[in-house]
Amino acid sequence: MPFRKMLQEVQCFEIQAYKRPKDKKVLTDTHVAFSGSPYKHPYDHEKVILLNDPFSTSTFYYELKTEDISFIEELPNIVNSSGKIFTIIRVWVKKGSIALRCTPFVVESTMR
Repeated sequence: MPFRKMLQEVQCFEIQAYKRPKDKKVLTDTHVAFSGSPYKHPYDHEKVILLNDPFSTSTFYYELKTEDISFIEELPNIVNSSGKIFTIIRVWVKKGSIALRCTPFVVESTMR
């Protein structure tokens, strides 16, 4: 019986699994944890946006490089009153990495 299809090499997926650290004490010595709801960066696929608290009126977000993230933990999801589910994660980022914390604000004159 002739073969109709030959085996093909499997391509690497874009999403890579993060390995659980063997010793959490070592992780806390070399990394800092940040929690929030993850989003794709609008134009840089090597970065991720982490929205601190999606329900807060004075929220801020982190912009992190994916190469600086060593481990991700899933936390319990949160649901708003209309039923929209927000995924919450904890990311462990290497100490000494450069990241961005952005806080939106309304521009107003403080002197009258």
